[in-house]
Amino acid sequence: MNPTVAYTNRTQGKLEQILHPSYVLCREDVVWILEFIKKKVAEEDPRVQGLAQPRLLKNFRYFAEVSLMLIHRRNGFDQEADRLKMWLREAAYGLQGEA
Repeated sequence: MNPTVAYTNRTQGKLEQILHPSYVLCREDVVWILEFIKKKVAEEDPRVQGLAQPRLLKNFRYFAEVSLMLIHRRNGFDQEADRLKMWLREAAYGLQGEA
């Protein structure tokens, strides 16, 4: 298998795992997905470039919400897991499906 394809499959699998409703999030998962989003934006991924400006602003809003939650919370994410997963899905909008 092509190493790029293998990396893409692993990355997509991790993204799907983190966003799965039954998956229990940890701090490292949240950091991973924020770094993934940052990388895709920095690389000017065509899926990000294809988003309309209002959608990009929405993605950024949720990226910022998750980042601030990560900064301000020292303990686990159990109490707000559903909201955090919704924010992560919104922040990664457009990058899901094919990482």
